[in-house]
This record gives sequence, structure tokens and C-alpha cells, in this order.
Amino acid sequence: MRVSTLAPGIEVSRIGLGTVKLGRNQGVKYPRAFDLPSMADARVLIATAREMGINLIDTAPAYGLAEARVGELLKNQRQDWIVGTKVGEDFDGASHFDFSLAGAQSSLHRSFQRLDTDYLDYVLLHSDGDDSAVLNSGACEALVHARREGSVRAIGISSKTLGGALMALDMGLDIVMVTLNSDNTGERPACIQAAARGRGVLIKKALGSGHLNPADSLTFVDQTPGVTSIISGTLNPDHLRANVALINQKEAPHA
Repeated sequence: MRVSTLAPGIEVSRIGLGTVKLGRNQGVKYPRAFDLPSMADARVLIATAREMGINLIDTAPAYGLAEARVGELLKNQRQDWIVGTKVGEDFDGASHFDFSLAGAQSSLHRSFQRLDTDYLDYVLLHSDGDDSAVLNSGACEALVHARREGSVRAIGISSKTLGGALMALDMGLDIVMVTLNSDNTGERPACIQAAARGRGVLIKKALGSGHLNPADSLTFVDQTPGVTSIISGTLNPDHLRANVALINQKEAPHA
């Protein structure tokens, strides 16, 4: 699988592993209910991802148990992974948002502990929808400080609007995470702008939270200029293999 530059010095696989389903099965938008996987099943998923050439794992405090589980799953292999998380949203059966400076600093501290690491490859602002306010918050200031002092290598926003993603690029943030799939193209211009500025683009909801045809939507997203990595949140190793195979097929040279 090809790799691309997410931020200076950070090379990531075309598909990244999302972790919502590792830690949270309440208040999610997937078409079918699901149980959280056992740690044994989660280890199989991580091993499959690594075998397929995936090196990026994306998590967040809002994903319930996910950060703590990722920390356990990556013991003795942290150096082999690009690990990113978020600040601003927590979940304990309901979402709670805190974009204050102190709130973000506390969130980062907890994430370092749960992920059992002394550095993070990237941290994103986990927007509540008011992207402009989030980008002008103390939480953004906290991320800038963490990047400056070196505990976080790159920073950005998981945005909800095109305007928010473009604003983040104008502010000099390294990464934007945007929604893009065959049914939702509203933030696509941010991918184009990010490419022009040499910034990283992570894609969320490429399959519409499981509601879209993987072949059609993944192909559409993969062909969009500027996309760095597509986050895949499946718990099924076979589905992950199929998604990787589809991307690899698109990369194969024509005879």
C-alpha cells in the first residue's frame, strides 16, 4: 500500500484504522447494532491491519474505551504506528464538550496515559459543529503549545463544515479531517486546497457510516486530489482486507 505525507516527517498508509467500534456502541449512526469486540478479537484486527500495510490508527476520548484499548493493543509496537487522537469531546453515555485551554490540556494528559505513550503523532480538535468558535478556542491554543514543545507532532481539526476546514488551513494547522463520500461532497474543496498548500487530509465517513457501497464510495474518495489517508472503522478483518485490496487494485499499474 502506498504511503503519503500527512505532516512533515509523518508518512501514513492510504487506509488508516478507525477505532470508534473498538470502544463505543452507543449513540452511533451505524445501520446495525454491534457488540464491542473482545480484546482477543481486537488483537486480530490490529494484526490484520499491520499485515495489510496499515500504519495509522485514529482514536479519540469520545470513542469510549477506545483510547485505553489502543494503548493496550499497541504495547511493544508503539513505534510501528502513527497514532492520532482528539480533544474537545468526551463520552460517558452522552457527549460533553470542553474547548477551554485547561480542558484541552487535561484531555491531552489523559490521552497520553490511556494510550501509554509520551508523544502523539497528531491531535485534532473534535468539533461540535461550530468550527469557527472551536478554532478560536483555548483548546486550539493548547494544541499549538503542545506542538511547539514537541509532545504532539502535528495538529488539526476534525471539522463539520467546509468553512471550518478552510479556516484551519488559513490558520496554519497541519491536518484537516473531513467527511467525504459518494453521497456527501460538501467538504471536497478543502481536499483540493490542502493539496495546494501541502497539508494533510484525513477522510472520515468514507462509507457513510456503513450505508454506502464500499467499492463505489472508496473509489470516489481515493480518486479525490489531496486525500492523504482514508479512515476505515470496521471490526471485521475480512472487510478491512477487502477495502485494502480495493485501494491496492486502484494503485496497480495497467498491463
